[in-house]
Amino acid sequence: MKSHKDLDVWKKAVDLSVNIYSVTEQFPRDEIYGMTSQMRRAAVSVASTIVQDAPLHAYSALKGECTRCGL
Repeated sequence: MKSHKDLDVWKKAVDLSVNIYSVTEQFPRDEIYGMTSQMRRAAVSVASTIVQDAPLHAYSALKGECTRCGL
């Protein structure tokens, strides 16, 4: 089974997080606990969700293969 690090969608999600962190560094300091924090958490959440769900999708695909093979 491939690692989540091999998935293009995960790589793009990590790039998104890096970009969001770069952009939000330019935000006013009074936004650090508001919009900046929310945007950063949301961006990291995308990559985290992919990591959490990747094994479930791999299991579903494998289960489908086994069913077709008669196992």
